[in-house]
Amino acid sequence: MLSHQRLSMNTPILTIAEQSNIDGGSWFSKLSQPLRHAIVSRAGVRRLQDGTMLSARGAPADEWCGVAKGAVRVSSVSLSGKQITLTYVEPGTWFGDISLFDGLPRTHDANAHGETTLLVVRKADFKELLAQHTELYEALLRLNCRRLRLMFDAVEDLNTRPLASRLAKQILLLARSYGIPQGEEIRIGLQLAQEDLAQLLGASRQRVNQELKGFERDGAVRIEPTRLVVLSKEKLLAIAGK
Repeated sequence: MLSHQRLSMNTPILTIAEQSNIDGGSWFSKLSQPLRHAIVSRAGVRRLQDGTMLSARGAPADEWCGVAKGAVRVSSVSLSGKQITLTYVEPGTWFGDISLFDGLPRTHDANAHGETTLLVVRKADFKELLAQHTELYEALLRLNCRRLRLMFDAVEDLNTRPLASRLAKQILLLARSYGIPQGEEIRIGLQLAQEDLAQLLGASRQRVNQELKGFERDGAVRIEPTRLVVLSKEKLLAIAGK
């Protein structure tokens, strides 16, 4: 459950950039204008500091959220007690609907990664939106079909592709979601340590470090502290295709 002592909902509206992220989301942008308006009109704006917990594994689900700025780190805890990052929810993406549908507790921990802004729809409002807009049922069905396909793709990659290919593919995805063009370079705005990248790929930090150094020697990326800069998308695409 969200810790209201640590969250701020003092700002009632999104900034222009935040609104642009919501409106431009690949799923949200395909909804009809009346449904988009209905969702936004029922949502509150919540601003979180880095590391703020949104929900814990096993907690009851009572909100549906869209990321307007920053990212949400979805993680689990291994048998040894180590926190493992599974994914980062990017701006423009909505999440949290599965537990509202099946009534079961949250499946993973979720924390803000960097300063993060969310649009938050309460459970009762979510149910009302479903009752008033049958389009939302179909849209969420398509969204969850896409999630399932992506999950199968990830499992297939894990079992069939070498680490270098998977790492190049992951960097390209991060560049698409968080890339900041700077001339011919693309700086990935999401702050990630090599350990974070390793967790996303199910690999050791040492192996990821070795592959990144190889990418850097080949002129595909530049490694900076907690940042990656893409120097050549073409070289990354070639590696990802192997």
